Amino acid sequence: MKNLTKVFSCALFFTFCLLTAQEHLTTTTSPLTQLDSKKSIVNSTATSKNHQTLLAVMKATDLEELLDHAGPFTIFAPSDMAFQKISGKSVEYLLDPENRKELKDLLTYHIVAGSITASKILKAMCRGEGKATFTTVQGDIITATMKGIDIILNDSFGNTATIVVADSKQRNGVIHEIDSVILPGKI
Repeated sequence: MKNLTKVFSCALFFTFCLLTAQEHLTTTTSPLTQLDSKKSIVNSTATSKNHQTLLAVMKATDLEELLDHAGPFTIFAPSDMAFQKISGKSVEYLLDPENRKELKDLLTYHIVAGSITASKILKAMCRGEGKATFTTVQGDIITATMKGIDIILNDSFGNTATIVVADSKQRNGVIHEIDSVILPGKI
């Protein structure tokens, strides 16, 4: 009986979160919400007026080609405003060719292999009793949790970001816009 109650509670929680989060996230306006699912991650980022810094990072790290053709990938995409909030080293510093490795670490810290939609994140949180973990291409773990109706990403260094626009489906993956840049501990 206790297991049945746990399963029912989890299913109820998941349904509530899924419906509420999708309603909340789809009413948020962003250039990413109107993207064409026939475009690649790079093409869509290039057409977004809010993600020019991310595009510059893709180009500077030579990951532009990979993110244009390979996949599927899930990109937790910081907006230009999110990049402006970076404390410590500036974006200009990171874009310097001498700092290419740090920049590549930063970008790959925002990429997870596979196509992970918001509903998959919520299902994984349900199975994980409110938490879901994902390994970034860079090799570190990002944990997803809920705060109210928002999906929050946390890393082992105490950085957090909120998904503000979810499920921009591309031909080679999914883009979720986030409100902060999550930084690997080395940067």
